[in-house]
Amino acid sequence: MRPDSLWRIPDFRTLFAATALTQLGTNVGYVAVPLVAVSALDAGPGQAGLLATLSTLAFLLIGLPAGAWVDRMRHRRVLIVADLAKALLYASVPLAWWLGGLTLGQLYAVALLTGAATVFFDVGSQSVLPGLVGREHLVDANAAVVGLMAVGNVAGRGAGGMLVQLLGAPSAIVATALSHLGSALRLTALRPAPATPTAKPLPTPVPVPVPVPVSAPVSAPVSAPVSAPVSAPIAGPGLGPRIAEGLRHVLGNPRLRALAATAALNNLGSQLVNTLLPVLFVRELHLPAAALGLFWAVGGVGILLGSRCARPLSARLGDGRTLALAGLCTAPAGLLVPLIAGGPWLLPAGAGWLLLSFKTGMDNVLGVSLRQRMTPDPLLGRMNATFRFLLTGALAVGSALSGLLGELLGVRAALWLGGAVLATAFLPVHLSPLRSRRAAVPTGAPVTPGATSGAAQATALAAAPATAPVRRRGPAASPAPGSDADGGCAPAC
Repeated sequence: MRPDSLWRIPDFRTLFAATALTQLGTNVGYVAVPLVAVSALDAGPGQAGLLATLSTLAFLLIGLPAGAWVDRMRHRRVLIVADLAKALLYASVPLAWWLGGLTLGQLYAVALLTGAATVFFDVGSQSVLPGLVGREHLVDANAAVVGLMAVGNVAGRGAGGMLVQLLGAPSAIVATALSHLGSALRLTALRPAPATPTAKPLPTPVPVPVPVPVSAPVSAPVSAPVSAPVSAPIAGPGLGPRIAEGLRHVLGNPRLRALAATAALNNLGSQLVNTLLPVLFVRELHLPAAALGLFWAVGGVGILLGSRCARPLSARLGDGRTLALAGLCTAPAGLLVPLIAGGPWLLPAGAGWLLLSFKTGMDNVLGVSLRQRMTPDPLLGRMNATFRFLLTGALAVGSALSGLLGELLGVRAALWLGGAVLATAFLPVHLSPLRSRRAAVPTGAPVTPGATSGAAQATALAAAPATAPVRRRGPAASPAPGSDADGGCAPAC
């Protein structure tokens, strides 16, 4: 094992193991929950769309303030509580089914509340990694996490389809609940870190000599403080200004803005397709649940391949150019997905899904690493929350629009619109300054003592030279897990 290997960091290993359990449960639930609605509760396209919308609606409702809250919380506690909440909520579904009382209303409530827990879990987990591994190791760490998530997509969704086939959809959700419980127990091994302070005391005043006229007698040195000593911390900014600061940081930077727009369009298009796939497979094509799980697992293979290729391609072409070229080359694949049908037509649709997922895997390594590097530590939680608000908000909009189109125009109309959006999602990055960027984006500036916000550090990052060298270092002897970071998620995080 290399002296600077990520795997020498105990807290990174803990986070990685917990992520593995979470991803297994999430992907089993991704297949099982909509199939409970469609096969067990006879939900139609509109109801399936509403269920998918509720699962992501929380990001629109509390996504932005969650970033400001998480910046002031102990991240370890946030992750554990969120996982425990999801375990209890998912466990209520098979319990109600076995007691004969499961309804669509309960399934809607579970989707909404687990979505709220996911808001805090995602923002918290995406604000841990830089503090664990250092910003210079972010591409390696994100590649490891995104690769793990891709394996989870393959194994979890494949297993989810098989469990639904063998046990029925409600019983398969037991695996989701147990996985989240196991993740929460594993996260207790993370070493606690102090909560991020809401404000810091002013620096100790330094005596500055007062000029004395030449004609005046000098009997002793005379000094005056720059400011009066303050024993109590100054008040930090309120919730509104802190949210606004995170929004300005993302939307005011053309590179971050392009990354957010491309990822949001990718999520919108993929959700237009994914929302109605259970209806298409079960109702129209009369295919077994295992076939749906296998199709979604193909996407996991693509994400895994993309995450593995991201680093060598970016080393050769540069992060920005790699993202732009990958989007341009895979864009036509979006128009293959709506061709999905029984028999041989599954092959071109599956190939298109594989290529689109390959691009997503690259985005989830390089795009996430870019935005982490361009963000100072005090703004990481709010930056991540802003991205999650935009990206998962796009999922909510895609779910609602897909259900509406499915009811009014049919399932195929939603699939073709989703394919068209996926084919054009690359344009914001391709038309941005990222397209010609070969050099690595400068890494984050150190936290300025006494700073109460990230505005000054964001300015310093924006002014840093584009060719600033990346300093390699070994893992810290005792990393603090509660500082800030990221992982990845599919379709785009």
